[in-house]
Amino acid sequence: MLVYGLNESYADIFCFSTTRHGGCSTGKYFSFNCNHYCGDNPETVERNRKLLMEIMPCHPQILVIPHQTHSTEVRNIDTCFLEADETKRKELLEGVDAVMTNLPEVCLCVSTADCIPVLCYDVRNKAIAAIHAGWRGTVARIVEKVLQKMNTVYGTRMQDVVAVIGPGISLQSFEVGDEVYNAFHDAGFSMELISRRYSKWHIDLWEANRQQLISAGVNESAIEVSGICTYTNNDDFFSARRLGIESGRIISGIMLKNNTLTV
Repeated sequence: MLVYGLNESYADIFCFSTTRHGGCSTGKYFSFNCNHYCGDNPETVERNRKLLMEIMPCHPQILVIPHQTHSTEVRNIDTCFLEADETKRKELLEGVDAVMTNLPEVCLCVSTADCIPVLCYDVRNKAIAAIHAGWRGTVARIVEKVLQKMNTVYGTRMQDVVAVIGPGISLQSFEVGDEVYNAFHDAGFSMELISRRYSKWHIDLWEANRQQLISAGVNESAIEVSGICTYTNNDDFFSARRLGIESGRIISGIMLKNNTLTV
């Protein structure tokens, strides 16, 4: 498990990303895959999820892991969600690429294998969000949309937000075609900041999402970037470009601790 510096700065949250190690899965899912939507054995996935909850230093009541489809759909995890049955919860998480809550002991997660996980914390209003930002979600400015929704629902002010950009594919490894470059250009991104021309175009998804946070009003000094490339570090982190789509996924999560239980 990779843990972030925010945990040291803010004792009321815990945020992390899993590695490939320490689980029960085999083959291209070896070994700590907690995602049900990539072809792994469901029973093994459940064992890994149970293990994840056990090894977290502050045990969550629930893991919220949506079925992502590269959309910009954001789901607010409220008491109605927690009171719903398993079938209804699954329905509410279908086609969702970002989740947010202000409830303690609810671990919000996104799953990635080259895409970019972004974790946000509103330190004033005690609200959190987990965002899945592949290139399509990044182009559609999913990070900005989540922050806008946090402002609407929780009253989040951007100067009160701290954020983590977790492991994902790096500029050097993310080779794209002209159509992807043009999609970013047409969406108004500063291409001199996020792209570089080698034999083909390469896009910096870390920087593209960091720029979204900054443009929304988040302080640059409040953004932590892991700088870990999943493609080049595929022994430790799942990479769909290296291992194929039918392979495991990293889980990146953030949780508000229960203050009554926190020492």
